Amino acid sequence: MLTSQRKALILDRLRRDGQVIAKALADELELSEDTIRRDLREMAGEKLLKRVHGGALPLSPELPDFSTRQGVSSDEKRRLGAYAAKMVRPHQTVFLDGGTTNAEIVRHLPKDLPVTIVTHSATITVELEHHSAAEVILIGGKLYKHSMVATGAAAMTAISSIRPDMFFLGVTAIHPARGVSTGDFEEAAIKRHIAQCSAETYVLATGEKLDAASPCQILPMAGISGLIVPADISEDSLVPYQAIEVPILLA
Repeated sequence: MLTSQRKALILDRLRRDGQVIAKALADELELSEDTIRRDLREMAGEKLLKRVHGGALPLSPELPDFSTRQGVSSDEKRRLGAYAAKMVRPHQTVFLDGGTTNAEIVRHLPKDLPVTIVTHSATITVELEHHSAAEVILIGGKLYKHSMVATGAAAMTAISSIRPDMFFLGVTAIHPARGVSTGDFEEAAIKRHIAQCSAETYVLATGEKLDAASPCQILPMAGISGLIVPADISEDSLVPYQAIEVPILLA
């Protein structure tokens, strides 16, 4: 097998399985483990994967700090936010995770919509200032500055007393085998807890988050009610998610 063929196979396995074990792949292809490890080193240098002990994982998307992300409001995020906002019905209780994409949900909600919004993000509450008919519940706790959301025991306790109709979950990566994930252990635990308390959980996903994995899993793909993606995303990129019957909503 040519080097280029091996590397294509490795990428395919990462997309399918969410990991590559060097020894197992070497045995399967009847090659030396050193050959596979060399391929992985080269591919890591080309930023195609992340090397770990014994093999490789998909790349984690690089995420700038919150103030930088806040200044970027792409058309893609606006379309996702507008679609999600239309899902919200009067008198529902909706939990909004932090993040710039979820901020677009608030910007597209009618300002006279009678709804209860629960959030552990102070930046989301600021967006709700002029929504006169909205009841706003702000969850407090230990501030995780990278995402500007509350985490920790106090937040966990407060969330336990609420049963949202919908949760719009923010993630940094989405993978058919490794689920939805983020970069911080405590933040992942809070997100998981909100989802467990909510009737439905939806993820708004820009294209670069698909087929990637961050270190801390929030939920397996079976744990979400639907994936909201841009309508112009390539059909091929959605095939692995359709294969495991994840509901896909096109914005």
